[in-house]
Amino acid sequence: ISLAQTLLAHSSLIPNPRSKIPFPGRLNYASLSRIMAPSILCPGSCTILASMLAGVLLLIALGAEASKAGLAESDETEETSFLAQPPVTGFNKPAPDVASELAALKASQQKAEQVSEPALLPPPADSSPTFAPDLASALAAARKAADGKESPSAASAASTASSPAASTAPASKSTESTAMAAPLAATGLAADLMALLRGGKPELASKSPGERGEPGKAPKNLPSVKLTKQYVPIDKNGATIAYKSAYFGKVHVGSPQPQDFTVVFDTGSAHLVLPSTACESETCSIHRRFNETKSYSCYPIEHDGTPLPKGESSSHSVSITFGTGKVAGTFVRDQACLGGSLQGEGKDGCAMMNVVVAKEMSDQPFSLFHFDGILGLGLEALALGPGYSFFGQMVKQHPAMLPRFSVFLARTDQGESSISFGGHDEAKAASDVHWVPVAMPELGYWQVQIQTVRMGDVVLDTCADGGCRAILDTGTSLLGAPRQAIKSLHQHLSRDVFLAPKGVGEGDSQVSPEASKAAASQDCRLRSDGAPLTFELGPGIPAIVLDPEDYFRPKPFNMTVPDKPEAFKFTCRSLLLPLDLEAPLGPRTFILGEPVLRKYYTIYDWASRRVGFATADHSNDGVGEGAVGAPDAASMVAGAPLPPVKKVQEEDKLDAGTAKITM
Repeated sequence: ISLAQTLLAHSSLIPNPRSKIPFPGRLNYASLSRIMAPSILCPGSCTILASMLAGVLLLIALGAEASKAGLAESDETEETSFLAQPPVTGFNKPAPDVASELAALKASQQKAEQVSEPALLPPPADSSPTFAPDLASALAAARKAADGKESPSAASAASTASSPAASTAPASKSTESTAMAAPLAATGLAADLMALLRGGKPELASKSPGERGEPGKAPKNLPSVKLTKQYVPIDKNGATIAYKSAYFGKVHVGSPQPQDFTVVFDTGSAHLVLPSTACESETCSIHRRFNETKSYSCYPIEHDGTPLPKGESSSHSVSITFGTGKVAGTFVRDQACLGGSLQGEGKDGCAMMNVVVAKEMSDQPFSLFHFDGILGLGLEALALGPGYSFFGQMVKQHPAMLPRFSVFLARTDQGESSISFGGHDEAKAASDVHWVPVAMPELGYWQVQIQTVRMGDVVLDTCADGGCRAILDTGTSLLGAPRQAIKSLHQHLSRDVFLAPKGVGEGDSQVSPEASKAAASQDCRLRSDGAPLTFELGPGIPAIVLDPEDYFRPKPFNMTVPDKPEAFKFTCRSLLLPLDLEAPLGPRTFILGEPVLRKYYTIYDWASRRVGFATADHSNDGVGEGAVGAPDAASMVAGAPLPPVKKVQEEDKLDAGTAKITM
């Protein structure tokens, strides 16, 4: 125990192979022995034991140094992520999982004895859906009536014949498999329910614009917001080693004089967060801040939405922790609208909702970026309550709107990226849309199940049993992977592109300086020999496939060659964000950030709890306003913009006279 305490006390001296901080050179065998020996409460042989342990630690240190010597730069990367943890107030209540509970009801009803079909339920007095004992039967009858297959009969029989267990028991969430099955069974069902309760036709609610007789067209009056990309350099020792990035767009809040803000439209969180004029820190002061007193429609609320008198403030506060950064604040209710106040988006792009007004914002990352706040688009379970969900409130307050939003990221900074609400633009899709149910929707994330991950033909062991999941997060610019899988991913995705067996020079087996320079300057993202990184989503669903341009770092690594002190090589390596996610997300969760969202046009079906994937059509990205802080077009720094489309062909590779790889 004493030894363990001593090691903990001196843990800052123990080398971490992943650390960017060099292991202190002054620490040697003798100093380790002096550190550890006093902790051994016995003489003689214990001193020998301490020395042996010191030697082991010294070998670890030397191994860390050797590892670093063989790798020109760290595989770790600094990254900004707005994947949020559930908010902390002390009053949290999970939002109801409508899709899963409805699926459970339907499954139970199917097992029950067939009964006379009930009449269509009338819309309730308010617009909030409630679960009735005969809900599944009523919905089934409504669908048959809408299809013209059968007229609905009297309703009374169903309510008396329904199984009480099926009527009241929610879907079990005790196991992952049960939670996964529920959204699959509910595909399209929740959308029909919403239309049913509004008195509409269920068959139209679950169909795309193309299915409703408008092939090749975007839904009419599709509110969209242009997204601007910003690059933020990460500097070390006076040089830029990488770029962070984020996409943001305009919203306006309040009336009659709306206040304009820029926000990250973030599928990894679920609140609209804006800095408040009550926040006087330097981080808040560089952004536009929301002034409650200038909005006639704004009033303070408690965390649960209870109105408070003007001028008062909730005695409670909320703390929201993101993947990077943290905010704390109180609550107001006001009108939030898409686009800038001068753009005239109209009422279809507005919703009355609960807003978190931040009185504290961490310096990182909020002081680095131009955007003012975050507009979360995660499911309601991730929010304090349904009233905090911007899109949930839009769907509720605009019944005619299709309950979907879509994200399109242009391939280059010269194109126009956008987010659309109320459907998707089929002109942006180069393939059919394929739907995947949300996994564990009760957690609030747009998360899908991953059946298998392949690196070329090699299966990733971490996900071989089908137990991995992936979160689609518009607030993360990299591909995030479980830390336990990082080593295997790097190993099987890396490609050696140049070898100098005896270094640079004019002798035998040496390479010329010109050849070495040319190899070091090639862009790994343009190579055609990289292995595809494939995420298989299930039977009958096209896989997500990433190419080298999606996952490679631009610049090759300069690496040493084992057992060949004079040799070095250039290796193309993947750019991955190591993840250590705790339960309930778990350590086998990926984050599908910008690389996936750029290659695939993604549609988020709020009602049916599913995500649609279509290959993005970049043939006509439009003309955008460019990015903020964009690096030079020729930049080879990690996170730099994609180069023009041009694959490195076989004849372009270096031949035997310069740098042929002969491992």
